[in-house]
Amino acid sequence: MKKLLFSGALLMFGAVAFAQDLPENPEPGKCYVRCKTPEVWKNEDVTIEIAPAYKKIITHPAQYETITERVLVKEAGQRLVIVPAVWETKTVTYTAKEDANKLSVINATFAPDSETIETKAASANWEMSEKAPDCESSDPNDCRYWCYKPVPAKFVTVPLTKLDKDATTVSNTVPGYEKTYTKRVMVTPPTTKTVEIPAVYGTIKKTILKKDAWKEEITVAAKYKTVTKEILVNKGGLTTWKEVECELVNNTPLPISWNLGSATLTSGAKRIIDARLLPILKTGVAVAIESHTDARGTKANNQDLSERRAQAVTNYLISKGVNPSQLTGNGFGEAKLTNRCADGVSCTEAEHRANRRTTFRVINQK
Repeated sequence: MKKLLFSGALLMFGAVAFAQDLPENPEPGKCYVRCKTPEVWKNEDVTIEIAPAYKKIITHPAQYETITERVLVKEAGQRLVIVPAVWETKTVTYTAKEDANKLSVINATFAPDSETIETKAASANWEMSEKAPDCESSDPNDCRYWCYKPVPAKFVTVPLTKLDKDATTVSNTVPGYEKTYTKRVMVTPPTTKTVEIPAVYGTIKKTILKKDAWKEEITVAAKYKTVTKEILVNKGGLTTWKEVECELVNNTPLPISWNLGSATLTSGAKRIIDARLLPILKTGVAVAIESHTDARGTKANNQDLSERRAQAVTNYLISKGVNPSQLTGNGFGEAKLTNRCADGVSCTEAEHRANRRTTFRVINQK
């Protein structure tokens, strides 16, 4: 019960708060939406200069004259004539290979030998003697004595080879030999003598300037054009309430026949928009445009197609002079089907056509 009373209090508080922004003196059974007052414009003719005045320059080419002139083609000079050298042939003897020595090797010789090596040095050990035969003591040790006997060294003889005569060399002379070659020897060096060469002349034709290029200046007048511009007389944007038909606040079908898979408005569709929707928008109210598709095709493609169709209607209305602030366009694809024809359900073409729809409703202008 407390919950019901609290909800009722909230509803009453919301109603009072909202009523502060409601239209004054509303009529029972009428529907109202918030609008913004339109801007008031007037046309004014303005003359503007579309092309400035300027100077046009006409040029005249330079004038020339052709004359003949004698010119030096090749200057006088001298030519050097070479007198060649005088040569003769001489024979020259040279040592082709010098004398040298050739060494012969006499290998080393060896003889057998041996060497005795002490493997263990001489030493001595203590030894106890036997009991003397004439010992009368009952303790045999009383009749014994210790001797320090020597232990001889040990030797081993190792056979070896000793050098009898080391390796040497014997030198033998290898004689060299001589050869000859011929060479050219200059007897008289080359010289030169000078020969005079006369200058060479010819004639040429050349063009000389008689009168240089010159110009004429012509003034071209400026061009003007009268254009009409819009001037804001009264700025809009004030919020007002406007009475509308109550059925327009709900989604109203806009019977546009879209071509399959197309978001382009046909001429027939434009005539329907001009007749059904444009007059409502000219009263200054705002409109929400919604576009839907059937379930055939992918959800992503249908969503994109519905958004493009809603945008096509919006763009057309803007081209007809509707303020963009009065328009809201949304596409819902196959998300809001009006019948059972979802994915995988067999339906008639008429049932699919019922889902392919574009609607509009009057909304409060933000």
